[in-house]
Amino acid sequence: MSPQIRVAHLCKYYQVHEKEPGLMGSLRAFVARKYRTVKAVDDVSFDIEAGEVVGFLGPNGAGKTTTLKVLAGLLYPTSGHVTVMGFVPHKREHAYLKQFTLVMGQKQQLLWDLPAVETFLVNQAIYEIPKAEYQATLKELDDLLELGPLMKKQVRKLSLGERMKCELAAALLHRPKVLFLDEPTIGLDVTMQVRIREFIAEYNRRHGATILLTSHYMADVTALCDRIIVIDKGKLLYDGDFRALIERVAPYKILRLQFEQVVSCEQLAPFGKVDTCDGLTAVLHVPRDRAPEVAAQLLTQIKVDDVTFEDPPVEDIIRQVFAGKVAGLGEAPAQAPLEAAHLR
Repeated sequence: MSPQIRVAHLCKYYQVHEKEPGLMGSLRAFVARKYRTVKAVDDVSFDIEAGEVVGFLGPNGAGKTTTLKVLAGLLYPTSGHVTVMGFVPHKREHAYLKQFTLVMGQKQQLLWDLPAVETFLVNQAIYEIPKAEYQATLKELDDLLELGPLMKKQVRKLSLGERMKCELAAALLHRPKVLFLDEPTIGLDVTMQVRIREFIAEYNRRHGATILLTSHYMADVTALCDRIIVIDKGKLLYDGDFRALIERVAPYKILRLQFEQVVSCEQLAPFGKVDTCDGLTAVLHVPRDRAPEVAAQLLTQIKVDDVTFEDPPVEDIIRQVFAGKVAGLGEAPAQAPLEAAHLR
């Protein structure tokens, strides 16, 4: 069975005009323009199976949104081959347009001066949704997102979080099988971010939708995605299990300790790398595979009042990947040390 989304050697290049400053620069640009090639996406390949929720990560300008726009058929690829549900996106076939949605946190489709329900009705007509199906879907979305008080208010009078809920509802009225979500929680407060994540997870569970999610909020990714794809400067850096990446980049656990009496850093040194120590509390870095053993030794040799295990912050791990501080990323799959991950 073919993957729901297949991207093979995708490239998207742009010719960007470069102009020197001042009047002379303008004259030179008029006579002989200079261009440089920007490789927004450069030889990217990945497959996504039906029902997967995949995080698509990268710093600003990495090529994430460009890739999503190619998948949505908004951009024509420079080279390579892309299919979604067996369709070639840039052909913009009617049958394909009715089966996916693209939600961009910084763009809106809602009619600004009209209530959100007016946009819902417009989308019902565009997607040719039968009345009974439209009402059933709207009720389901209302139950999940609590849209009732919002639908009849002018969009411009909604808060950012309320508008984002209505944007999601408008995008999902036709029950798409594939969701491309570009920063769906950007600018939202913590409570609303959690609500949107819960909704996305529930939609995936109910309808088996395939979801490709970009976000700069690592909480979105950790809550929704087991697999991540990392891209930077148009190049694919990592495609594989999120947990495997964490274990590779940070092969240690953080051990937080609280003591009954003062303990010196020298006493803790044999148990692991001492990160901080003020006498009554300490933070150690210990190898993942030895964490339980080290904790047991500490409890028998030192009077410990409390102990907790933590993984290193996900933000720090992703920051190291973006900064190119992780050896082996970007190499051929045959050189990959992790069986669970596909490194390119």
